[in-house]
Amino acid sequence: MNLNKVFLIGRLTQDVDFRYLPSGTALALLNIATNRIYKDRFGNLKEETEYHKVVAWGKLAELCRQYLNKGRLIFVEGRIRSRNWLDAQGNKKLSFEIIAENIRFGPRGGTDETEKELESLEADLDAYKPEQTEGEEFSDLDILY
Repeated sequence: MNLNKVFLIGRLTQDVDFRYLPSGTALALLNIATNRIYKDRFGNLKEETEYHKVVAWGKLAELCRQYLNKGRLIFVEGRIRSRNWLDAQGNKKLSFEIIAENIRFGPRGGTDETEKELESLEADLDAYKPEQTEGEEFSDLDILY
């Protein structure tokens, strides 16, 4: 049995890059940062940051465009996908991205209205079922950062 599953909690490093493909499919590109704090072999606290590319499709992409902005805390559940391509100079390139299957939005902070809005959004996301996009034809330029 094989498993390709990723869980990340991090903050958006920039606003959502949202677009529609020529087929009309919604696509959201998210960049998130995750931090890890640990002690080195001398007992000193260290922090390292990892940056992740996340791709959301369809209704989930539209919800990301509507509710997310730079600095927002999110929880992403998805899978890793690698992409190979040739750059303009003919050099081979490799990148990894997370294909989002579910995204939970963290608090924006503040008001009771925000809390009610988040509860409503949680209900919307619970009803969301990922669309099959594996057969969707798009070029690397549609998705590259």
